[in-house]
Amino acid sequence: MIEAAVTVSIYVIALALAMSVWRLLRGPSLPDRILALDTVSINSIALLVLYGIRIGSSFYFEAALIIAMLGFVSTVALSKYVMRRDIVE
Repeated sequence: MIEAAVTVSIYVIALALAMSVWRLLRGPSLPDRILALDTVSINSIALLVLYGIRIGSSFYFEAALIIAMLGFVSTVALSKYVMRRDIVE
């Protein structure tokens, strides 16, 4: 039963990832694209965790943590750049 739920969840998150990539490419403004990039990283984390659950490996959880840290830092840096046109004060 859990395998079916994980499989369905993988497909749903993959669809959400595809829609986020579409918004990243077609975003009408720069803040929309930054938000889409953050959503892409969150969806990637979800896919890695679900795949790790599916195959029973803890390696994918560690990779998800690394992507989460990089996604947060990149979102903050891009937002600061858009607000002030300077990342380091």
